[in-house]
Amino acid sequence: MDDKHMQIGEVAARTELSLRTIRHYEESGLVAPSARSQGGFRLYTESDVARLMVIRRMKPLGFTLDQMRDLLTATDRLDGEEPLEADEHEALMDRVRAFEQAATEQVDKLRVQLARAEDFAATLRTRLDQGAPATVARTP
Repeated sequence: MDDKHMQIGEVAARTELSLRTIRHYEESGLVAPSARSQGGFRLYTESDVARLMVIRRMKPLGFTLDQMRDLLTATDRLDGEEPLEADEHEALMDRVRAFEQAATEQVDKLRVQLARAEDFAATLRTRLDQGAPATVARTP
């Protein structure tokens, strides 16, 4: 990926996360700035942004910070330069598979909730349409 560094404001805009949230994820050990400017400002790379996007996508699915850390650790090892033993590689892949399964299950639950919410909104629209007068009398 690109070695271009971005300040936290640009990262916040790109990820649609607040500065406070990004700092919280840093304090939680989920992401760390790749560098600091001479003035001490956090500097991030495209890899850091990609990591934040993984976290952002996990959050609405109900994953905890520890679960996020576990997945990121597994993917970091899988993507790392250091060669892995076959057993370790398979164990890491099993962890990623477990997260994929959990994410799929949560997405299915969210689809059910969304369908119920859409049904409710449609019921309210129907009620409003039935209760609306055919013509509205205007006063001069």
